[in-house]
Amino acid sequence: MKVSTRGRYAIRVMLDLAEHSNGECIPLMDIAKRQDISEKYLEAIVSLLVKAGLLTATRGKKGGYRLTRSPEEYTLKDILQITEGAFAPVSCLETSPNTCERATTCKTLKVWTDFQDLVNDYFAGITLASLLEDNSCADNYSI
Repeated sequence: MKVSTRGRYAIRVMLDLAEHSNGECIPLMDIAKRQDISEKYLEAIVSLLVKAGLLTATRGKKGGYRLTRSPEEYTLKDILQITEGAFAPVSCLETSPNTCERATTCKTLKVWTDFQDLVNDYFAGITLASLLEDNSCADNYSI
């Protein structure tokens, strides 16, 4: 599994919003400047996050974005599943139930299933709040 730039940037956007949250919307331009990411590229990412209900968007002079929940309620798994899709290490695990014709006889299926569960559990255990508390990462979001 390889996390794309879009996935990494989505986490950075969410962290930025969590860190700078003051109850008001935060303009995308401010996030783009702080994170040194193209505003145009971020538009596509926040669109996905809004559509998934992780962010709310407000248009106009005081417009921008804000989290829909507290930082403790967002896991990296939530964010990455929106940008990356399933954490399937092999194609037969991309759908549930597994429709592979070899699933019942596959000697490696358990390895791939266990790996997928490990990745899911790992990212489910990391919240935006926990990343912000980790001083080694919070200052520059080296994700």
